[in-house]
Amino acid sequence: MTTPIAKLNVGLLFGGRSGEHEVSIISAGAIAKGLAMGANADRYNVQPFYIRKDGAWVDGNTAAKVLETREPVVTEERPNLWAFPASAATIDLWYLVLHGPNGEDGTIQGLMELMQVPYVGSGVLASSVGMDKIAMKMAFAEAGLPQVKYYAVNRSDIYSDPCRFPKLCDDIETQLGYPCFVKPANLGSSVGISKCRTRAELEKALDEAASYDRRIIVEAGVIAREVECAVLGNDNPKASVVGEITFDSDFYDYETKYTEGRSKAFIPANLSVDVVTRIQDMSVKAFKAIDCAGISRVDFFYSEVTDELFINEVNTLPGFTAMSMYPQLWAASGLDFESLVHQIIQCAVDRHRK
Repeated sequence: MTTPIAKLNVGLLFGGRSGEHEVSIISAGAIAKGLAMGANADRYNVQPFYIRKDGAWVDGNTAAKVLETREPVVTEERPNLWAFPASAATIDLWYLVLHGPNGEDGTIQGLMELMQVPYVGSGVLASSVGMDKIAMKMAFAEAGLPQVKYYAVNRSDIYSDPCRFPKLCDDIETQLGYPCFVKPANLGSSVGISKCRTRAELEKALDEAASYDRRIIVEAGVIAREVECAVLGNDNPKASVVGEITFDSDFYDYETKYTEGRSKAFIPANLSVDVVTRIQDMSVKAFKAIDCAGISRVDFFYSEVTDELFINEVNTLPGFTAMSMYPQLWAASGLDFESLVHQIIQCAVDRHRK
């Protein structure tokens, strides 16, 4: 008689203390369904753990209800940030579905390392470098990956005396010109990003970005197509087909990204074999440059006029909503959702074992 293989207890950790809280809930719901599909139902026992916006961890029926309703929990209860649900001790592997700060930036990954349990995605180093756009660009420059011109700014430069701020704007105009994009260095999902065409817009955008983060990056605008590639694996990662995002707004902001019908994905993108190969090779190179693991999505700008590729960023915990590119890119590459989430978990198991 064959002894049945014990299911792996998977802790699905979602929510979190970032502006992408609601996106995390939607992603987690899709992953929960994927882990209940087909053979995965016999492999994994999924337990949801919800991190409220105040940082408190919740499990059981409350966490399950948030997954079902997609409604965040709002409470006046004072959180105990030093306590975890007792059921956390039963988890064999954590499936992290936390986007943005306090989830994708190395902080929760450090906790997982201290807990000595496997977890999905990159480790502390890649997560922190991948979240901070300035540190990421410095790493990519060292790796020889082409990028658009950029200018790094600190909040203190913006909230400075009346003489220093105009000089800062002068320098940005001289080095980058218009249009340019102002971004908080440590946020995802296009939160806090502004496109600037004038001095007044630049001043306003810098002030807004500084309200989100103490590190800000300003990038030169380019006329280019926005293309993306998904990467899966550990030491020998594989790249997916390449997809392209088009949109009806001035740029790919938060509202456009998460409003149905505002953007459209073309998978695979209408690109030559040569360009696709270059994107895939650069995606793997970027993945390795910051020591990613498991999953990442790599975004590029492609200029048809000059045939140039510019790497934009690596997202170490990409979204898994119905509109998210990462699962769509792998589906077009022949890996269905059920198999994808299984392979992602296996990457985490293998990395922890090694």
